[in-house]
Amino acid sequence: MRLDKYVRTVKDFPKKGINFRDITPLILAPKAFRFVISELSKTVKKHCIDTIVAIESRGFVFASAISFRLGLPLTLVRKFGKLPYKCETVKYDLEYGSSRLQIHSDSLKKRSRVAIIDDVLATGGTVVATCELIRKLNAKPVLVCLLLEIDGLDGALNIQKKEPELEIVSLMSL
Repeated sequence: MRLDKYVRTVKDFPKKGINFRDITPLILAPKAFRFVISELSKTVKKHCIDTIVAIESRGFVFASAISFRLGLPLTLVRKFGKLPYKCETVKYDLEYGSSRLQIHSDSLKKRSRVAIIDDVLATGGTVVATCELIRKLNAKPVLVCLLLEIDGLDGALNIQKKEPELEIVSLMSL
């Protein structure tokens, strides 16, 4: 299935010079969305994963469907200040600034094998930060599943420099 026709580019969002990849047309297309969930679920299943970790916010859409389909627990990684309980926090750099991510301190079992789910891979900073959070909870990031990787930003390469054992799977690149 050609997934690229379900992703639109919005120029100069969230700031001038950034080309935002909008995946909402894909979510509006049930056949395309089912295809994505099916393909990513197959990948997760091959890796003997214990827990799905979803990155805020569009990663929640894909991760919740995969978690439901495979019967796996779902843990949320959110922007700073959005989780109500005791958290681990990490600061990281974005393509256009910096931010902080958090995870509930009790959300992963020790030695869990974790799949990270998100929608779009840009520079890889968010995934690397998420891996750091997972390791703080004594779990192991094993796999990253994505809808798409943005060409020219070297996201997968940047992740592999910090996390050489992590497998990265994206269904397309644009």
